[in-house]
Amino acid sequence: MSDTERQSQDAASTGTGYRVLARKYRPKDFTDLMVGQEPMVQTLTNAFETGRIAQAYMLTGVRGVGKTTTARILARALNYKTADIDKPTIDLRIPGEHCQAIMEGRHVDVIEMDAASHTGIDDIREIIEQVRYRPVSARYKVYIIDEVHMLSTQAFNGLLKTLEEPPEHVKFIFATTEIRKVPITVLSRCQRFDLRRISASDLVGLFATIASKEGIEAEPDALAMIARAAEGSARDGLSLLDQAIAHGGGAVLAETVRGMLGLADRARIVDLFHHIVKGDVAAALGEFESQYEAGANPVAVLTDLADFTHLVTRLKYVPDAANDPSLSEIERTKAAEFAQSVAVTTLSRIWQMLLKGIPEAEGSSRPAGAAEMVLIRLTHAAHLPAPEDAARRLAEFSETNGGGRPSVPSGNGGGGATVNYQGNLAARSTESIPRPQPAGPTAMLRAVPNPDPQNVPVGRVETKPAEAPKPLVSVNSITDIANLAGEKRDVKVKALVRNFVRPVRIEPGRLDVNLTEGAPGTLLNELAVKLKDWTGIHWIVSLSREEAQPTIVEAEANAKAQQVSDARQDPDVAAILAQFPGAKIIDVRVRAPEPDEEEEVKAPAAAESEEGDILPGDDIIF
Repeated sequence: MSDTERQSQDAASTGTGYRVLARKYRPKDFTDLMVGQEPMVQTLTNAFETGRIAQAYMLTGVRGVGKTTTARILARALNYKTADIDKPTIDLRIPGEHCQAIMEGRHVDVIEMDAASHTGIDDIREIIEQVRYRPVSARYKVYIIDEVHMLSTQAFNGLLKTLEEPPEHVKFIFATTEIRKVPITVLSRCQRFDLRRISASDLVGLFATIASKEGIEAEPDALAMIARAAEGSARDGLSLLDQAIAHGGGAVLAETVRGMLGLADRARIVDLFHHIVKGDVAAALGEFESQYEAGANPVAVLTDLADFTHLVTRLKYVPDAANDPSLSEIERTKAAEFAQSVAVTTLSRIWQMLLKGIPEAEGSSRPAGAAEMVLIRLTHAAHLPAPEDAARRLAEFSETNGGGRPSVPSGNGGGGATVNYQGNLAARSTESIPRPQPAGPTAMLRAVPNPDPQNVPVGRVETKPAEAPKPLVSVNSITDIANLAGEKRDVKVKALVRNFVRPVRIEPGRLDVNLTEGAPGTLLNELAVKLKDWTGIHWIVSLSREEAQPTIVEAEANAKAQQVSDARQDPDVAAILAQFPGAKIIDVRVRAPEPDEEEEVKAPAAAESEEGDILPGDDIIF
């Protein structure tokens, strides 16, 4: 009896009569796993052919990519046995003696354990006790531990020795979605496979094949929507396909899938994007209202808009991305047109604003209103020039006006005028010099306060040449930064700089450092912001791999240790220590010289001493 016939008989006997697609079409051999996991299959194929079979495997990836299924197929391959083949192999086209029981999770020698519910050391002790016994019928005793990252620290430690030197008849297969939570000592004893997200194009092909086998009518656009919603998970995608079949009454149509998922029409998303980049607020809000009334989720609209923005940006540099089968025809053509006409700076600004706006809409009690506010900001920003364009226009304006302060045209087209902060017209020039004016508004008027507005002669305009920005304070060392933090009464930054920052290179506007262990992850960004506020110039603070100087605390500790060492070498101090056994030097204080002693301190013998050396008159505390 074949696997399909047996499954149908089991279903009929239980009275269910139906198995969900995610279970019915679960991969049963490595041929099925070739969808999206080709590197892993190729590695295992070569390992089995050469006999280089590892003692433990670690399978990691997002939910639904096939970790547990791969573990069962791997256990089946390790214990494969037929009348003609009795060795591990990846060619599993013909079912073996143990294949059916292993794939159904009921084989006595393939033990599956869910680490989410068996997290303690007692569960691992049970495994350690059982590994001594040989398998009952199979070639290997295989332990499959799912969600292994949820084991406790004691459980991991108890497993280490057995995992490093297991008996020849035992194999371990671990699966996890949180590989970073698995101790490195466990990872180093396993052969690791990262199961990749399945691409949208592969998912569309898989769904089309399954729909054909099931005799289900499925529109390509509907399958593309399901593939995008699955986010690389075959199991999630098949569950959505099952739901779409039931929702559509036996057919998978784009309109029903769009309503089921709360999505907007992709063509209407393109229209919304067009209104935004054109700067038409009314049209953008009208399009959004129409989509919302049609049943689209406001958050889904913003998310689709972000996806389309990403597609347009990507097509600017990777034109071949338009060949993705998960894209509709209108997305493919319109995105290519926008990629030619919309600037990267505009696309980047839209992307950043959407990243901030989507969480706002998700957390708002009125998602539709929040989404509309995001669209208004996006559309308004479309009229703003890019930062580099604004800087270029300002530079051109300054050159046109000779680098001086821009003049204000009078009502009759005459000369310029000086305006103080009170808004009073101080003077009007009677002798104006004609100057070329730009075609449109290119810069804002900068008003300069006059210390004595009553003392400005009529008919005279005073100008002041522009000056380059200068640092408010001088910063030449890491000590200057710490002292500056102290002056600004920022105790936290001062302590962080003193304890964790090892300077490599420092110059105006740039600081390269190393960080000691335990430094906060946000220290560099926080330091850059503080330096800009304190000095008035922009700072680039970067992490360097070059050799660095010690931190301020380390330098002070080294200096103190040198002072204590110098004190021990002093004959008088050595005599005191010898006279009082157990005495210790706990502090050395360098006494500042009195005014009448300055000449004595500057004597030749003292001048040759290093900074921090013990000199006559210094205080040594025992």
